[in-house]
Amino acid sequence: MNINRNYHNLEESYLFSTIARKVDAYAAQHPDQKVIRLGIGDVTLPLVPAVVEAAQRAVREMSRAETFRGYGEEQGYGFLRQAICAYYAQKDVTLSQEEIFISDGAKSDLGNILDIFAAGSTVLIPNPVYPVYVDTNVMAGNRILYVNGTVENQFLPLPDPSVQVDLIYLCSPNNPTGSVYNGEQLKAWVDYALSQNAVILFDSAYEAFVRDPRLPTSIYQIEGAERCAIEFCSFSKTAGFTGMRCGYTVIPQGLICDGTPLNELWLRRQTTKFNGVSYITQRSAEAALSPEGLEQIRQNIDYYLFNAGQIAQTLRELGIWFMGGENSPYIWLKCPKSMTSWAFFDHLLTKLALVGTPGTGFGAGGEGFFRLTGFGSRENTLEAMERLRGL
Repeated sequence: MNINRNYHNLEESYLFSTIARKVDAYAAQHPDQKVIRLGIGDVTLPLVPAVVEAAQRAVREMSRAETFRGYGEEQGYGFLRQAICAYYAQKDVTLSQEEIFISDGAKSDLGNILDIFAAGSTVLIPNPVYPVYVDTNVMAGNRILYVNGTVENQFLPLPDPSVQVDLIYLCSPNNPTGSVYNGEQLKAWVDYALSQNAVILFDSAYEAFVRDPRLPTSIYQIEGAERCAIEFCSFSKTAGFTGMRCGYTVIPQGLICDGTPLNELWLRRQTTKFNGVSYITQRSAEAALSPEGLEQIRQNIDYYLFNAGQIAQTLRELGIWFMGGENSPYIWLKCPKSMTSWAFFDHLLTKLALVGTPGTGFGAGGEGFFRLTGFGSRENTLEAMERLRGL
């Protein structure tokens, strides 16, 4: 028996285990000190009432023989796909139900999508980056090229026409940097992909955090994207579904590669390897997209954005370079006094009992930077900023 030896090419991921070990050691030595965690990428507010009520109704349906449901529709229930179509219509994007595939989250689909592309493809990935993009392509044996985000380009790199690729990963609003592409910049990527016969894998998990109406919240708001882009979205950060698990992938029927519609390939893949998301979860997601649900989750997102704004304001006062914190829950800051990412982590932990995420954990391009998030509680965020001001 032979194994997939590409797994041996993965770098050991010590980031979060190292963070946990350092924080645990500090807490043991300072049992009376309150440790505040602002590196968290998970939501902290509970599910909104509209979602909870829908989940309860669905549970009651499943408890009665006359309304019980077994296996669901292969792409997801029609009621949820209709709701997603209506949600996109608010963005002036027209989708059909057949172009939407319900999943258990964007992370799964971002990795699994490689099943429909040839092994050994050349993949272009931003750096710094959400680790799943890199690791899944290492597992698949693909060739990885990087396009570097820097202070100079505001961590919004643009394509180099001389570089030939097959797949392109983009994330906007970006994790970890909080940067957001504008329409002109995304058009440059779409034109590049079309010229290369490449496919953009567009991660829009944080689209609901965009408040500036001038900024796109879907790649399909860009002319030509329906011929070169697949979009991945999630209810995790939008509606607090990190524990519920639900997302969706959009593959336009006009997206054709090597003479084959990718929509058909993904449908075949999903119906073979995936049995869908629970009825209860899909009814909950449908409620999140109702007028009542959208208003309630908007209030939750405003809560996180306010927290991010407080962090941003504090960094301005302290003269620390940063980006994000606006149209994004993430704040990406440059470590002061040329400190390394881990040195700054240790500094904040030992001096302030404050925890963030070292930028180097997101790739070589993150060294010397640091990620904070607005996903903490209001009380902890404000207390953390008071600590930071007093350092």
